[in-house]
Amino acid sequence: MKKVVIFARVSSSNGTQDYERQINDLQTLAATNNWIVEAVFAEKVSGAKKNTERTELMNMIDYINSHKINKVLVTELSRLGRDTLQVLQAIEILNQNKVSVFIQNYNIETLTPNGEINPMSQFLITILAEVARMERKTIRERVASGYQNFRNNGGKVGRKVGYSKSDEIMKEEYAEELRLLKKGYSLRNTSKLTKTSINTLRKIKTLM
Repeated sequence: MKKVVIFARVSSSNGTQDYERQINDLQTLAATNNWIVEAVFAEKVSGAKKNTERTELMNMIDYINSHKINKVLVTELSRLGRDTLQVLQAIEILNQNKVSVFIQNYNIETLTPNGEINPMSQFLITILAEVARMERKTIRERVASGYQNFRNNGGKVGRKVGYSKSDEIMKEEYAEELRLLKKGYSLRNTSKLTKTSINTLRKIKTLM
């Protein structure tokens, strides 16, 4: 029998929203398919937050890595988050660990029974990835425009000559990256979760 975990999320923490309906629906789904629910993770947090700022999501990923889980059940894709890039990162990390995400409202999952990428879900994820790419492109264009405007007005950029960050400053600035690396996350997965370059992570790892 397949071992699964349930993940539920609502945005509001003021009592106007509740994730119990999501959990009940997914427990019914698991029972119908003879899947064993090993754990339930639920959070009341904005889906726009970074993955690393969402405690329950990170707890779920940690749990999956140590309990040989087969699937993660969600009622809809937005329960994983509303930031497209963050959702794609979470799915990719799960898929790399051969954990499939079952999306109830689409009745689709990200991996086939053989652990390969599901073509239909790949189509959906590709659309989301393109949306994320367009969002990033717009951000880059705005940053580049602001950078050029700053320079045109006499602004100077770059570090002062001879400047380098101390170990303590590095530890403080990259505290989240250090936490993930100490938990055993790979450089690649840590980079995907935090958007910190692998070269920088290698430097950070020497501080552990």
